[in-house]
Amino acid sequence: MTHSLIDIGANIAHNSFDEDRADMMRRAVDAGVNRIIVTGSNDESNVQAANLAEQFPGVLYSTAGVHPHHASDYSDDSDALIRSLVKKDCVVAVGECGLDYFRNFSPRDAQLNAFKRQLDIAKESGLPVFLHQRDAHDDFVEMLEPALPDLSRAVAHCFTGEGESLREYIAMGLYIGITGWICDERRGKHLHDIVSIIPDDKLLIETDAPYLLPRTIRPRPKSRRNEPMYLPEVVRVVAEARGQTEDHIAAITRENASRFFALP
Repeated sequence: MTHSLIDIGANIAHNSFDEDRADMMRRAVDAGVNRIIVTGSNDESNVQAANLAEQFPGVLYSTAGVHPHHASDYSDDSDALIRSLVKKDCVVAVGECGLDYFRNFSPRDAQLNAFKRQLDIAKESGLPVFLHQRDAHDDFVEMLEPALPDLSRAVAHCFTGEGESLREYIAMGLYIGITGWICDERRGKHLHDIVSIIPDDKLLIETDAPYLLPRTIRPRPKSRRNEPMYLPEVVRVVAEARGQTEDHIAAITRENASRFFALP
């Protein structure tokens, strides 16, 4: 059966969708995914994401931010671009922003600077913040926690951490975004075991397409590229892990996403 779902994070401005973006959108709608938040992660993708959202009003919305991988490129121009984009109705969050010490593609001081500047934009604009954190938990919390009273809302996007950090995020009032990582029996088993501690009103679901294709899909897709049509598989596995029905997960995550992003 198809539900009415909201994918809160899909990188569909990615060039892997250039050949079949319209078809991909149709497949998403056919699968019951009728709203998608397109992730912006650098200057170029921020513009592309907003352009896409303007082409599909009411179906696509976008975020504007600089991912920690690109933090070295964060300039005054990047800052000004994000500030101009967040004035658009279709742009519903600041980010993807945060810290990533797993890859360290940008030096840590550059990451901390870009993160702080984007938190400032989120405070001033009143928009929620779309967060990324990997192997940087302590610095991430140290920077985020004092900002929280001035932020409208915040989501730990694509959460893959352990129970301890999950409990800390929940205590901080963060929303938690769960991806197909939970469908990965190699890396995601711990997530399967702890996802039930997320309160009903803080759970969000996302594909992070074209990444993180759910490994539980049967029959296995020919392509390794993930896309929003596979979001129902995340719903299925999350429902199973939480001991709730798929209908319930669909309903609460839709309601939470609508509230988080202030969707019409």
